[in-house]
Amino acid sequence: MSLTPVEVRHLDLRRGLFGYRRSSVERAIEDVADSFETVWRERADLGERVHVLEGEVARHVELETLLRSTLVSAERAAQDMKEQARREADVIVQEANAESRRLLRDAIAEKEQLLAETHRIRTMMRAALEIVSDGRSAEDAAVEREEPGPAEPAEARIERLAG
Repeated sequence: MSLTPVEVRHLDLRRGLFGYRRSSVERAIEDVADSFETVWRERADLGERVHVLEGEVARHVELETLLRSTLVSAERAAQDMKEQARREADVIVQEANAESRRLLRDAIAEKEQLLAETHRIRTMMRAALEIVSDGRSAEDAAVEREEPGPAEPAEARIERLAG
């Protein structure tokens, strides 16, 4: 049984003929000693508990510091990765733009080449039509006059007119 300081101060010791009764004093001293021993043990247990809890707090503080530094590192790494991805995207877009300009130039050049080829073929066709038309008229006239045909072969005349 634990005694509080107030209970110790108000102990009622029995008085005898020459002072306090020995049995009540010894019982009171024993109760105070038991109470003191209990409090002393609880104090020691609590001291150990405080020591354990301080160790846990220190470990948690260390863990918190580690987590904070990890978080900062992860944020920095994420920012670096975003920046790297943005730079790579810019490079890809620039390369795509350059490729599209090259393809457009090639397409325009091919279009010009095809237009020139078309013009050349049309000219050759017109020349051939003229030769055919002239040839028939010349043949008709030669047949009527019985003259030989034109002195120049048809292929040579087409090349001369197309050329």
